[in-house]
Amino acid sequence: MILIPPYLQKNDTIGITCPAGYMAYEKAQTCIETLQNWGFQVMVGKTLGSNSKNYFSGTDEERRDEMQAMINDPSIKAILCGRGGYGVSRIIDQLNFKKLEKNPKWIIGFSDITVLHTHLFSKMGIATLHAPMAAAFNDEGFKNEYILSLKKALTGKKNKYSCNPHPFNNTGKAEGKLIGGNLTLLANMIGTPSDYNTDQCILFIEDIGEYLYSSDRLLLQLKRSGKFKKIKALVLGGFTDIKDTDRPFGKTIDEILHSYTQELKVPVCFNFPVSHNKENAALKIGVKYSLNVTKKKVTLAEV
Repeated sequence: MILIPPYLQKNDTIGITCPAGYMAYEKAQTCIETLQNWGFQVMVGKTLGSNSKNYFSGTDEERRDEMQAMINDPSIKAILCGRGGYGVSRIIDQLNFKKLEKNPKWIIGFSDITVLHTHLFSKMGIATLHAPMAAAFNDEGFKNEYILSLKKALTGKKNKYSCNPHPFNNTGKAEGKLIGGNLTLLANMIGTPSDYNTDQCILFIEDIGEYLYSSDRLLLQLKRSGKFKKIKALVLGGFTDIKDTDRPFGKTIDEILHSYTQELKVPVCFNFPVSHNKENAALKIGVKYSLNVTKKKVTLAEV
């Protein structure tokens, strides 16, 4: 049973916090203004544009305490993570989600925020939102369909996405709860208290900045730990800024992915618009979706 937080109404408050990497305040300005233009109130945490002198947006304690305060505050109806990077794993075990169970709210983000998605899915059964974060609103990004898909998701409208066919796709139809996120984090969560069960789920993955050999290693970790065994379908998003070693790995990223998907007897979609690029559709973790992969078109729709 998945607990779906209430959808947002006009004048509801969205909190913005940075539980991982540092983000300058001005880089979130367009996001703040857009959320206000959508009719929401915005509460900005101190971790956004903090005085931190290192990679993180504050000390572990500062990031933890601000996230905890926003979880506990009943006036905040959704929490938008300003950016990802690295850092949620350092604080996840110190967060108390009891008040979130009693008063659920949407947790929004991707990349390092995958840690929160898998944790809340597996431990609390609370739906979350894998979606663009603050920087994606910049450079007129607030006008694109992917940012608008976040607005639709937050206000209770069901999104339906489509993408082009790919020669490595496995055709077919499937329905199941959606789980997934960043490949690196999905691999890192295995064996931790934030581990997740993919059985009877539609699994989606994306990544950025990895070496080809590292991507293969991460996929092998998912395979060896049984994450592909009982899935209903697999959705592969963008694998951006992938690098190779001086001595070539010998396969492209699509060929590496295909080496793991060709043996699967379930629908598989390549190049779905979920990524670290502009193409990053809002997806509700824990919510039931249907996937239809044909030779002409792919559609993923919330049921």
